[in-house]
Amino acid sequence: MVLSKTMSVDHDWSELPPELLDAIVNKIIDLRDYLHFRAVCPSWRSSTPATPKNLPCQLPWLMLPKNQTNRRGFFNFVDNKVHFLNLPEASSSRRRCGSSHGWLIIVDESPSIFVINPLTKVTFDLPPVSQFPNVMNFNFYSVGREFTLRSPDGEVHARNLKEMRDSFIRKAVISSSPSRDPNFITMVILNGTGELAYCKNGEHSWKFIDDARFYDEDVIYFEGLFYAVHKSGEIAVCDVSGDSPSVSFIETPKQIGGDMQYLVKTNDDFLLVTRFLELDIDAAYHKLDVVYKTVEFCVFRLVLERPRCEWEEINSLGETMLFLGENSSLALLASDFPGCGGNRIYFTDDYCEANYDGVDGNHDLGYYNLADGSIEALSCCPRSSHSMLRWPPPIWFTPNPC
Repeated sequence: MVLSKTMSVDHDWSELPPELLDAIVNKIIDLRDYLHFRAVCPSWRSSTPATPKNLPCQLPWLMLPKNQTNRRGFFNFVDNKVHFLNLPEASSSRRRCGSSHGWLIIVDESPSIFVINPLTKVTFDLPPVSQFPNVMNFNFYSVGREFTLRSPDGEVHARNLKEMRDSFIRKAVISSSPSRDPNFITMVILNGTGELAYCKNGEHSWKFIDDARFYDEDVIYFEGLFYAVHKSGEIAVCDVSGDSPSVSFIETPKQIGGDMQYLVKTNDDFLLVTRFLELDIDAAYHKLDVVYKTVEFCVFRLVLERPRCEWEEINSLGETMLFLGENSSLALLASDFPGCGGNRIYFTDDYCEANYDGVDGNHDLGYYNLADGSIEALSCCPRSSHSMLRWPPPIWFTPNPC
């Protein structure tokens, strides 16, 4: 009889050859896995840059409302964990008005505007609120009437610092990550006037796109152009690469109904997502309030090859997940993220009339299943009028270290 003996061999993982380490790290697609890889040992850490260069777009986290400290919670809905970051830049005197490419766009009462990457703390200053074309005058010492504005019809009126912080800019998006592209462009939708304004990095003032007024439902950036959508579904294609903007239009039959419109670019299509809201009565906490809740979404894809452009309703997103709200609208494939389900629309509360400081929660967020029309809450934010989340409402944030 021959007896076999199992022999154990100790491996020194820190001595793996560089080509093998490169092969491993090039297979990593999740930021957390990348950070764990660098934490194994000094040799693995030294073999990779602190900032990964080739990671795909990450699954968004939900940036939660502020608390009494400078720590902000970011909720990962796949593992049901909250990650905390020290972020005094998002203090109570400031409001974030957008999220793109892993960066937040923040408006201060001072009245500065800047973009910041919450992971790296890198910031870029944008022209302040006082440098919009419709701001006639700004005087910090005229307390309560610091701004003088001219409306599109020529009417002149005053606003204070808090009003401008909260309600002047409805939404802001940036064309690309500022760390990767120093020539990034910021586009904003102004609340109430239906105007689009933009600035290039390094410029000292904002410019209006006069031909695209009222295309203020949503705006996204794709391959060198900004696309803004009208309430009716018509799209303004804005080229702001030159000294002055040029605008063309994709005209479609009018879309009727719905309360909000979103424009989303997937790998294959432009999608128009219509959101329907319903008013309700909240009798919580011994007071009566009229509140709103999302009850339905409808999704349409843009058909260009027919004699006339049109929006064609679709009943399934397949593996696609949509993330909508104050963030730059985003489409991802669930198959790229274990634990995620496709054919869903993840949404946050960006109904601007109720998103100002001092408004209590009942913030309207969760995910909509396009297969059966059901709406489910996220575990961190029960979809209930009794949740009492504080201002500002949560926003989708895509973690990006570069």
